[in-house]
Amino acid sequence: MSDYIALDLTLLIADPKIVAIPVIDNHEPMIDLVDLGEISYGPSPEIPNNTDYTKMRKTVYEKLKQAQSLLPKGLRFCLYESYRSLTLQKSLFDTRYEKVKNKYPEWSPEQIFTETTRMVSPVINQDGSPNIPPHSTGAAIDVYLINEQGEAIEMGIHPKDWMEDIDGSLSLTASEIITEEAKQNRKIMSHVLEAVGFVNYRNEYWHWSYGDRYWAYYKQKPYALYDSCK
Repeated sequence: MSDYIALDLTLLIADPKIVAIPVIDNHEPMIDLVDLGEISYGPSPEIPNNTDYTKMRKTVYEKLKQAQSLLPKGLRFCLYESYRSLTLQKSLFDTRYEKVKNKYPEWSPEQIFTETTRMVSPVINQDGSPNIPPHSTGAAIDVYLINEQGEAIEMGIHPKDWMEDIDGSLSLTASEIITEEAKQNRKIMSHVLEAVGFVNYRNEYWHWSYGDRYWAYYKQKPYALYDSCK
């Protein structure tokens, strides 16, 4: 039986049900893909410039390697981004907030905040309490598929273009407005990542995590394994 059965698949990244999950950090070390070589990675994300984007928790790396071994011949993962500092996270959230505000000027601050969390986890929750964004923990990875030549294959939208997908319709894992080829490639990627224990944030086909609060909710764990890396 799928772990997703009977659970709300539409929960936003900072939904109260997610934020309420306890975190007991296991102090697992971070690794850097730059020092290893088994997983490809692209250039530093443009918005903002993240020099630590190739870092992730050791178990996350091991599981990503395991998932890559399950891919059809000729396909590999390419990391867009993993670790993101709280400072950079806040910058992304603020930028997205302004884009949503400009598109929906009639909305209340509460509506704009909630819509912003569809694509970016806040550093501070709407009630003023501190949040633990998945990328700040080293638990989250943004990945896509590449071929043997290192070229990105058709996925509907590249993760680097997410900020321009204002309504999020292309980014949705189950988007209906992408090509059949893109749908199939997303299914291939989802299948192997789910097989090794990752959980997808369904508003972003590229965002997967292991050990954070979102993972804990959908895997029905009593607590998350990773806190923000200070």
